[in-house]
Amino acid sequence: MRQCGEPEDSDIPGDNNTLERSSMLYPITVMKKLSFFLLLIVLLAAILPVEAMAQEEERKFDYYFYGALNAKALGKYDEAMDLFQHCYSLDSTNANVLVELGTFYNVLQEKNKALDYFRKSVHYDSSNYYYNMMLAGLSKELGLKQDVIDIYKSLLDLYPEKFDLRFELANAYVDAGEFKEAIEAFSQLEKSTGINEAIALNKFRLYSMMDQKEKAFDEIQQIIDKNPSEPRYLILMGDLYLDDDQDEKALQYYERAKGVNPEYPALILSMVNYYEKTNNKQSAKTEMQKAVTNTAMDVDVKLQLLTRYLGILQQSGQDMKQVNSLFESLFEQHPSNSQLNMIYGNVLLLQEDKEGATKQFEIYTQANPEDPAGYEQQLRIALPDEDLEKIKEVTTEALKHLPQEPQFYFYLGAALYQQENYLEALKVFEEGLTHAVIMNPLVEADFYGQIGDLNYFLGNKDVAFENYEKSLQINPQNLPVLNNYSYYLSLQKRDLDKAEQMSGITVKAEPTNPTYLDTYGWVLYEQGSYTLAKIYIERAIENSKEGDLSAEVLEHYGDVLFQTGEKEKAMEQWKKAKESGGDSPALDKKIKSGEL
Repeated sequence: MRQCGEPEDSDIPGDNNTLERSSMLYPITVMKKLSFFLLLIVLLAAILPVEAMAQEEERKFDYYFYGALNAKALGKYDEAMDLFQHCYSLDSTNANVLVELGTFYNVLQEKNKALDYFRKSVHYDSSNYYYNMMLAGLSKELGLKQDVIDIYKSLLDLYPEKFDLRFELANAYVDAGEFKEAIEAFSQLEKSTGINEAIALNKFRLYSMMDQKEKAFDEIQQIIDKNPSEPRYLILMGDLYLDDDQDEKALQYYERAKGVNPEYPALILSMVNYYEKTNNKQSAKTEMQKAVTNTAMDVDVKLQLLTRYLGILQQSGQDMKQVNSLFESLFEQHPSNSQLNMIYGNVLLLQEDKEGATKQFEIYTQANPEDPAGYEQQLRIALPDEDLEKIKEVTTEALKHLPQEPQFYFYLGAALYQQENYLEALKVFEEGLTHAVIMNPLVEADFYGQIGDLNYFLGNKDVAFENYEKSLQINPQNLPVLNNYSYYLSLQKRDLDKAEQMSGITVKAEPTNPTYLDTYGWVLYEQGSYTLAKIYIERAIENSKEGDLSAEVLEHYGDVLFQTGEKEKAMEQWKKAKESGGDSPALDKKIKSGEL
């Protein structure tokens, strides 16, 4: 037993137990520290590669994404599409990539794919205004009316300050037939913007569709109350009442507008409409006469009024000659305004006064030699009448001032062609290809086609075929070229399989065209397919108008009948061909010998 003051065994220095305990505690402490650092090293070893990998993936994504944007900017759309798709494989949640892919598929008319990508882009970036608007636009195009409403409502929660969103939401409600909701949306917009014409007219339209006329007209009255000295709104109200068959109320508002400004141009036209509707045609004409003779009114305003008045007369089927005196009055006031001549020329055309119209167009052209419209209007009269000399006169003059315009080369060349002046016509078409600015490739193809025809007539067959090839490279569906090329090949007994293929395209495109049917039949004839040839040439005859059958078709029919053993019928057709103007030595020989 330990005496008071004696140390316990454990307190004795050098005690074996104490040493043992000390030697046990120290290694444990060291081991704990070592384990912590080892754990830290292991964790760092695990984390650092992950972060490095993430950074590498991000760098890789950025590389491909900006490469895609660059390719798109350079117009390399296939390359851009491939790169965006690769970006999508790296990160299918990136809204930028999703919207780019959606845009591509939208252009490619794969609308459902585009919609899917736009929806995903909004899902991953729901507050992006641009992405939402793209989704709304495509949803509207696809008729997803409720989706459009939901998108705009969601955007309005995010961007309440954007007034255009409320306008779009209102229109979306209209598209969905939800008129009350549309009116409410317009009313909410009106609280922010104040009363204005666009909103009032939209609400007027909606109330009218809901057959709430009083509310409809109240909307316009609000604008009038706000702008009491503005005649435009009074006239608008009058026009709306006139459209609603409330003629007396319409006149009341027109009279109020007259009190504000009796010479307001829109009021004059509204009064003309009013008099026309109430069958007071003389008053309508008098109203126009006052406007035309008003020296204080600008000539351009008078022309606008007169043009709209002409539209009223035309729609109601009235005699257009009653406006001639109005034009005479305008000519007296404005003798040097050539625009009057152009308009009056068109009016005379409506009256079928071609001579008077031509004179007006000539005056306009003299005043405006570098405006193609005057020449074109003269050709509009000359072409149907096949007035070749007039066509040559107009186009020759036009080309002096407008050498860049291809249509005048074409019409001049065509006129010379019809006059069988092949060398001159060829020269014109070739000059057209050299000097004209031909924006439409189909027109260029027609030029080559005409050059091909002319070279064939001039005996330059190989040159002709070369130009036909050029034409078809530009426009493989150029039916006249396909027809002529195949027919001339058959006459030369060259490349008959190619001729049959080309002619077949024309017959498929226009199965009742007698010229194309005859050509196809003749190519089959040259191939030795006489029975088929007979079928197609008979179709050509059946589809020809009486008196339009050419000697050439009749001779072809005779040849086919001879080859199918119907020699008497063949002779009948050859004789008909002769009576129709056929004068080839070969035809005479067939008739004389009864043989091919």
